[in-house]
Amino acid sequence: MEKRFASIWFRYLTTDRHAIRRPDLRAVPFALAAPVHGRMVITEANAIAEAQGVARGMVVADAMAFLPVLEVADERPGMAARLLKVLGLWCIRYTPTVAVEPPDSLILDISGCAHLWGGERRYLKDIVGRLRSRGFHVRMAVAGTIGAAWAVARFGRETPIVHSGEEAHVLRGLPPVALRLEPEVTAKLHKLGLRTIDSFMHMPPSVLRRRFGEGLPRRLRQALGHEEEPVVPLRPIPPYVERLPCLEPIRTATGVEVAVQRLLEPLCRRLTGEGKGLRAARLMGYRVDGKVVQVGITTSRATASIPHLVKLFGLKVPQIEPALGIELFVLEASGVEDADPVQEALWGHVKGLEGTALPELIDRLKGRAGIRVISRYVPDEHHWPERSFREASSITELPPIGWNTDRPRPTRLLAKPEPIEVTAPIPDYPPMLFRYRGAAHPIRRADALERIEREWWMDPGEHRDYYCVEDDQGRRYWLFRMGHYGDDSPQQWFLHGFFA
Repeated sequence: MEKRFASIWFRYLTTDRHAIRRPDLRAVPFALAAPVHGRMVITEANAIAEAQGVARGMVVADAMAFLPVLEVADERPGMAARLLKVLGLWCIRYTPTVAVEPPDSLILDISGCAHLWGGERRYLKDIVGRLRSRGFHVRMAVAGTIGAAWAVARFGRETPIVHSGEEAHVLRGLPPVALRLEPEVTAKLHKLGLRTIDSFMHMPPSVLRRRFGEGLPRRLRQALGHEEEPVVPLRPIPPYVERLPCLEPIRTATGVEVAVQRLLEPLCRRLTGEGKGLRAARLMGYRVDGKVVQVGITTSRATASIPHLVKLFGLKVPQIEPALGIELFVLEASGVEDADPVQEALWGHVKGLEGTALPELIDRLKGRAGIRVISRYVPDEHHWPERSFREASSITELPPIGWNTDRPRPTRLLAKPEPIEVTAPIPDYPPMLFRYRGAAHPIRRADALERIEREWWMDPGEHRDYYCVEDDQGRRYWLFRMGHYGDDSPQQWFLHGFFA
């Protein structure tokens, strides 16, 4: 297979990152600075600042003297390396081999990949278009060698795609710095009048080695394709997946349970070692007939307890149909969270939400009756009663606020208030009778009015006036009237909840 490489150059990597976070920086001269020998020195400048004379290595005070509107921020050490790694992992969708080339570029081995996008030109256009849409200034080139792609991405003026075998022709007119040489070597070449690669390309390697060291002839051989350049690719974090191929197809429920046990052991061992726990997992069985059967589980809190997870999958095993047999099992942890380390107690056991007994019981009940049968709710910061709580993401989630207990609230709150017909005196008295679902409820007792204002920033409308009322049968209800009482519009009354 013909070797093809791509180089992506992020010309303003760190300043672009700040502009993405703060869009107002895109239209002003902006630079990053770091202390050097007691002075703040510019380490990176955006395109606008560069166009007005700001350059790397310039003292901030000097730059501010001729450009007072220059925005300056402190450079964060290691930011460029972290950004390159994140961008490199993003590029793995285009090729499995992506390497970081500090301080501001990526190298992609695209051999055998570009045809999936309809050719190298469309491949390049897709990558560059997506990165630019995210706010990065990028240039990209494709060639048969890493050195040629790197050089063309920065100094090329004709085409970003160099066909294999044309590297020497493209490199001829480029400056020596395009070979990724040390600054001392580049300065020596310029001093001797060797200002293009063509001026020394055909010199004997021994002469170049004697005058400039081994680096120059090696870079030249690599750029021309005479020597292979090693690549250290990024390795994405492996997913939490375990595979178990079977020597013989599994047809019984007992066999499936044994497979689950063997898959959970290495998975939970890894989770425990990384201080994590499982929140959701999926078991997939690849049958002999080519079909895939799968079941999933969820947990109330992050856990790596093998016995507990085996019990949860055991509840799902009857849903698996082995048919002619399952020849491959795959267990994928689709939800993983940080978990508290398990600490043994000398006396007794931890109870309540902090312990493991209650969450494990809830998980088993959910596995039997369905995911929505048991829920935990925490208070939320809203005025409307139906918005004043939300479902907790886990059994251990701590609510940001406490429950409001200064006013009575019904035991059962309707998800949506239901309209009722009411007979009520005026202006702000509780109703004397209301009709709900065809039945009349004479009211014998009622508590004082409670007004709850509407959240105007969420939706427009009127407030609610709530009353706790009791009918002639001793049943208590939570009613409200929408808005002020008035003769110009009919009043709307609603039933919102039932007290015990």
